[in-house]
Amino acid sequence: MALPVILTPHPHVRVDKNVLGGSPYVVGSRVPVRRLWAFYRGGTSIERILKRYPQLGPAKVFDALAFALDNQEVVDADLAQEESLLAAREPARRGSSAQIELPFADPIAAQAPVRKR
Repeated sequence: MALPVILTPHPHVRVDKNVLGGSPYVVGSRVPVRRLWAFYRGGTSIERILKRYPQLGPAKVFDALAFALDNQEVVDADLAQEESLLAAREPARRGSSAQIELPFADPIAAQAPVRKR
């Protein structure tokens, strides 16, 4: 499903169909804007978001939140799309604290850590 048209572009936010399935994300990372917006909308402080994502820095976090405010329809559609994907993928696990196995996880590599000599 395609997201609505972005009305107001922002310098620290990109949309690329080959990155995160076309979801808006913060430049130089794979952090989706929808995630930052969901945290902020849920009451998480800017300080806490910056501690969680120190690699972003204040300018990128504030710009991502401004993007979400300027393009509310896009971010709401992205959140709805994420929710429907999660519901379809693991309907029995909703509400549990177990992590969902992502499609790019390599089960062989996850079995044992690589040791350096």
